[in-house]
Amino acid sequence: MKLAVLFGGISSEHDISCLSAASILRNLDKNKYEIYAVGITQEGKWYYCPTCDADRIENGSWERMADKVPAVLSPDRGVHGLLLLHEGKTEAVRMDCVFPVLHGVGGEDGTMQGLLELAGIPYVGCGVAASANSMDKSITKAIVETSGVRQARYYLALRHDFERSAEGVVRAAAEALGSFPVFVKPCSQGSSVGVAKAGDLLELAAGLTEAFKLDSKVLVEEFIDGHEVECAVLGNQRPVASTVGEIAPTQEFYTFDAKYKDESSKLYIPAHITEEQLETVRQNALRVYTALGCRGLSRVDFFVTHKDGEVVFNELNSIPGFTSISMYPKLFDYEGIRYPDLLDRLIELALEEHHG
Repeated sequence: MKLAVLFGGISSEHDISCLSAASILRNLDKNKYEIYAVGITQEGKWYYCPTCDADRIENGSWERMADKVPAVLSPDRGVHGLLLLHEGKTEAVRMDCVFPVLHGVGGEDGTMQGLLELAGIPYVGCGVAASANSMDKSITKAIVETSGVRQARYYLALRHDFERSAEGVVRAAAEALGSFPVFVKPCSQGSSVGVAKAGDLLELAAGLTEAFKLDSKVLVEEFIDGHEVECAVLGNQRPVASTVGEIAPTQEFYTFDAKYKDESSKLYIPAHITEEQLETVRQNALRVYTALGCRGLSRVDFFVTHKDGEVVFNELNSIPGFTSISMYPKLFDYEGIRYPDLLDRLIELALEEHHG
């Protein structure tokens, strides 16, 4: 099977994508797949890397390889794959499946999924609508609201309103939520990029100012004091939920650095919550996954409050991290599904969805 693994990308999560792709390449069965590693630079240039190994993807040196070949993924269904732009000639390579290991804008937001739909190529993960809707946290909130799953209260701030009256937006957000602290989150960023905790009006104004540099829409959310837990979901029409893992960051909250640089953060599988709470998280994860129309995979994040044990939805990641320390593969490993077998299953689900 010819499998293209797309990595890198134009988003702020470019480096995390490379780490995830390196782990995936180390665990794909080379006897089952003829793998085409295709890297996308942060400037948006595509390259097929014929001799690229996981280490070079991980450390970023793939971009300096002399034998990399400019490439495009053609929307033409007659091509059904890649066009490799060798000097003096163009080579078409038909793909059986694509694994987009791309986080954030240009990879997880429905744009790449739309290109793959036009090309008619099976691909791992959620479709166009589910990807777009789960990437935009404000749309996710609106859809999850219809499912009855409890989520953090929020205020949606818009850049053009903030530019017209920053003080008005800050006060409106504070009044809507009623108390501090609050969290400020750009609507379409992942890996906690641009997220800030605000303890008063001045910090809220500063957090909004920074967040609006990354996005035109920003959520201001109530602070939930609780366990940070995550549940992995796998499947198309009949998805299954893993057990629940817990993150215990040593930093004040689970920042970008805490996720990928601070090795003192702890992961607990299963989470340190009651059996009843574990089951509630699992069932709510499936409800959110279904409401958003997800397929293939997603990681669904919740809080379980310290005060009364209430389960509160946080967000859904349609292409979760696949690094060596990422929760998604660790949760299914706990369930007895080894990393290579999990990758096989994801590719099978992609083919199953495409072929009906």
